[in-house]
Amino acid sequence: MSGLQLTDGGLETSLIFDQRLDLPLFAAFPLVETEDGRAALRRYWRPYLAVAREHDVGFVLDTPTWRANPDWAAQLGYGAHNLQAVNGAAVAFARELAAEQRDVVIEGVVGPRGDGYAVGEEMRPDEAGAYHAEQLDALAEAGVDHVAAITFTYPQEAIGFVRAATAADLSCIVSFTVETDGRLPNGAALRDAIETVDAETGGAAAGFMINCAHPTHFERALLDGSWLDRITGIRANASTMSHAELDAADVLDDGDPDDLAARYQVLMARLPALQVLGGCCGTDLRHIRAISDACLAS
Repeated sequence: MSGLQLTDGGLETSLIFDQRLDLPLFAAFPLVETEDGRAALRRYWRPYLAVAREHDVGFVLDTPTWRANPDWAAQLGYGAHNLQAVNGAAVAFARELAAEQRDVVIEGVVGPRGDGYAVGEEMRPDEAGAYHAEQLDALAEAGVDHVAAITFTYPQEAIGFVRAATAADLSCIVSFTVETDGRLPNGAALRDAIETVDAETGGAAAGFMINCAHPTHFERALLDGSWLDRITGIRANASTMSHAELDAADVLDDGDPDDLAARYQVLMARLPALQVLGGCCGTDLRHIRAISDACLAS
């Protein structure tokens, strides 16, 4: 079995554009509370799990909890008690789905306090740690295998997340998003962001990922250096559009699956520690299958 692992594509965009579901605030976590919602999530994830079986590789199964933090959930009517419960329900759902095959890792997903495309007000690390601790504690209690900060936009929030995850005895991964110039939305260089988080946390994160950006946006930033050994996963967009353009788009830009797969092959050669291959906004089963065929061929 290969040491590489697959994960899924763009959960929320697939649910909205393919299954025609209404996801207020781009939040998928309420789906775990209804049978219809859980059925939609099963329809989404089972084909990806099948691709992993076909290639005899492990699979990283995310909890649909990217928006399940206090600020976003409050806009949907969730208080502290039922927010903790829905995070636990999301993990339970993932565990049930993971039981259908071997070599599945349950990844508790934590989204940014802000938008994910724009920075907004930046928190200090201690503020960020206190903010994310509530969700991290819920995910830890529910029994995730590890947690991942997805689509983080500036290093200070990531530092707080890593410290809070460590305090909760959780292995963690930080995934930054970048703009078309390869820099984080706050202007930090990707290398600087990763090295800053490592320096401020004693290298406590298990690794770093890049998500919600096309490879052409960040491949120029992947210059030589030991910091490249810290990048363990890629979840790229299929679209070459900027975050601002994607935000304003009424039609999904699903890019070119074969071109994206070819770019992943190049990234694998440049990133020696790369372990997790997946997609983000606009990617679906076609993209993950093309990436798998290109990168996992024996």
